[in-house]
This record gives sequence, C-alpha cells and structure tokens, in this order.
Amino acid sequence: MGGAGFLALFQRNLNLFGFARRFAHRFTPCFKFVALCATPLALAGCTGELSTLDPAGPRAANLATLWWIMLAGATALFTLVMVLFALVWRRSGPLKRITPAQWIIGGGLVLPIPVLVLLTGTALVLGEQLLPHGTAQYRVEAEGRQWHWRFSYPDAPAMGASTVLHLPVGVPVDIAVTSADVIHSFWVPRLGGKIDAIPGHTNVIRLQVDTAGTYWGQNAEYNGIGHDSMIFRVEAHAPKDFAALMEGGE
Repeated sequence: MGGAGFLALFQRNLNLFGFARRFAHRFTPCFKFVALCATPLALAGCTGELSTLDPAGPRAANLATLWWIMLAGATALFTLVMVLFALVWRRSGPLKRITPAQWIIGGGLVLPIPVLVLLTGTALVLGEQLLPHGTAQYRVEAEGRQWHWRFSYPDAPAMGASTVLHLPVGVPVDIAVTSADVIHSFWVPRLGGKIDAIPGHTNVIRLQVDTAGTYWGQNAEYNGIGHDSMIFRVEAHAPKDFAALMEGGE
C-alpha cells in the first residue's frame, strides 16, 4: 500500500471514529433509560427453585433481607455520588469553593463511613442469627462425593443412606457436612447459605423450612467435569409425616 492509500485508509478510520462518537453521544441517554426501566423486570425474574431471593425458611429469609438492604445502601450511595457529580459538573454555588483535598476527605471518608457502618452492623446481626446455637432436634449427615450427595440419619437407622435430603417443616435441623474425596460446597439456596464439605472435617449448618414440598440443592464448588450433576432433591414433610418416615424408613 502506497503513502496515498495509507492516508486514505487513515482518513476513513477517523471518519468512522467520529461517526461512532456522534452516535454514542446521541443515543447513550436512550440506552441508559432502557437499562434503568429493565432493571425492575430483571429483579422480578429472581425467583425459582435455586433463587436466594425466593426464601422458604427463616435463615434464607435473613440472607434475602441482607441482600436487599445491601442493594438499597449501594443505590443510595451511588445516587448521592451522582448528585454531587452533577452539581460539580455544573459548577454551581458554594461547590466552587471546595478544594480537591476536601472532596477526597468528604467523598472518600465522611460520606461512605455511615453507610458502611450501617451495612456492616446489619450483616453482623443477621449473620449471627444463621449460626447453629444450642442443639437441634434432628441431625442429618451429608457426604459429598464425585458426583453425588449421600444423606444419612443417625437417629433413624431404618432410613439408611439416601440421595434425597428429608426435612421436617418448622423444625431446625443440623446438617453435618463432609466430603469423601475433594472439596465440595453444600447449598440449598431457598433454605440457607453455603457451607464447604471438606475431606476429614465436618462443618455444621442449620436449616429450617417453612412449607412442605420439594426443594433443590446443589454443589456450589466447581471440582471437575461432573460438577453440574451434583444437584440433589430436598423433601420437606409435615412433622408427623417426618416422624413416621424416621420410624419406618423410606
């Protein structure tokens, strides 16, 4: 390619770049408006069998509440920053007299601290309620294997081991989680948080379900090509039905 051809190609690229800038400048507000309107619709879709925002137990409800509080705090902080940014951009009134050092101290320290203290305190209070205090009425042993979960009931030998987790409605249950091979992660999104299944070690998580029915759990720790098949079923029974199940087995 000669010098004239190179210059012509360079000029075409400049023209395209200028067109792209004009296009973005004209239509970006429309894109922002569409994205803003679509956000509630996206949040409305946060339901389903594996949704943490569709809780079916008190511990999962705590986590969902914490999520919404965090979202509200982040939204409030972002909105406040954008308002200050808009005021500074317009260079209006007393804001002209604020020095860069004052902006750094006010915006970087004074502004975030109350929001972060509120969010951290809420997280500590709600998180503490997730811990298994005292002794639960029932205990289930959960063992992760490549590539399934195995559940057993020490208080009900007649039930034997199963790939289905059975729980009573309205009663806290301790799940003792371990692994037979590699690290897995036990998680029933609609009932509670995650906990690791570690070989040679037992971690305990307490779950409680509010309504009888079928729920689903999964392995939240990627550990190989069979990871996606480690989904398990949770059956929640009325207390009388669960007691009968423990006495007579499946």
